[in-house]
Amino acid sequence: MKFTGNQRKLYLLALTLLVVAIALACTWTLWEAPSSETSQPGGTPTIAPSEAPGTTVEPGLTFSPDTSPEPNASTGAAAGETKPAGTVNTVVYYQDNYGYLVPVMLKVPAEQGIAKATLSMMVKSTANDMQAARLGLRTVLPENVSIDLDITNGLARIDLGKEVLSLADAAAESNMVTAVVQTLTEFPTVERVEFLIGGQEMKALKHGTDVSKQFTREDINPELASSTLSVEDAKPVTLYFPGDSGSVLVPVTRMVYSNPDINTAVLELTKGPSASSPLEEVLPAGCGLIDVTVVDGVAKLNFTNEFIKLAENSDGGRLALKALVLTCTQFEGVEKVDILIDGEPYDPGQDTLAVPACANVAEEIIYDHIQAQSAMIFNFE
Repeated sequence: MKFTGNQRKLYLLALTLLVVAIALACTWTLWEAPSSETSQPGGTPTIAPSEAPGTTVEPGLTFSPDTSPEPNASTGAAAGETKPAGTVNTVVYYQDNYGYLVPVMLKVPAEQGIAKATLSMMVKSTANDMQAARLGLRTVLPENVSIDLDITNGLARIDLGKEVLSLADAAAESNMVTAVVQTLTEFPTVERVEFLIGGQEMKALKHGTDVSKQFTREDINPELASSTLSVEDAKPVTLYFPGDSGSVLVPVTRMVYSNPDINTAVLELTKGPSASSPLEEVLPAGCGLIDVTVVDGVAKLNFTNEFIKLAENSDGGRLALKALVLTCTQFEGVEKVDILIDGEPYDPGQDTLAVPACANVAEEIIYDHIQAQSAMIFNFE
């Protein structure tokens, strides 16, 4: 298919206007949200900076330190605070088409109830599904589910409506529970999560998913490095791989035999995703790892010459480089990553090795998607 110059311009203009319209619609939905602490079906609660995410809550996910008071048990807001202006960052957990959970940092209006507002963005609705679709992802909480949240002394007690009993299968239930726990424990005021369903304690959901205990933050998207490896022998390392859409990074917790250090993590990354996984390789075919050294907070990754083929990726290899940085900087004492090829320094480009604020940032994903679409149009022969 061949585009004329005018057709290309019209397509780009239409694409840009569509993205702007979607962004305005989602923003309007957030600003028009009710201020009541108990979420109504389809509604989005308001937001308070007192529950804003703190520092280093997931390998590679860091935020500005939270210095506000402990939230009030009944309102989730710090006692005596005034309504702030502007926006704050929060991390929403979606799922991809294959059920992998994916954290995404979003910018939202700064009002009261940020933890509940974050959860409400994960509820299936027209606006939320549109926002998730722009990122190539899906929401995890069922449509019209109500959310009531109380945070006291590090314990978040979440009361979900009975709509969660209508989830399709055990996998959907497990993803929902894990996504809620991961989301709430992003906040420095939350260490444990307890579930109520329709105001009542339950032992299990419809398909057998346990909701009887207090949950703490656990490994995300776990997998075994070998089918012969027992859980008792396993040690976790977190790896990052591009998702099937090619626009987001998916954290995977791989259980390995070796010590869970940076050498093991980079080596496992070079092996790629598991054979049955739809996730994409980080390194080019044939690229080998020579060695990994850490000196004065800098991880020096020495690869074979095939590494330069990374630049041939549609994004110039930026997503793969980001995966390398996130995989390395999860380890204490590693603050920066340098690349070597056959022992010689290699510069992959400006800011490509910078430590990101989050594995996935919504604005960056959308921008990169528009850039990729534009490049595709102008490169048509």
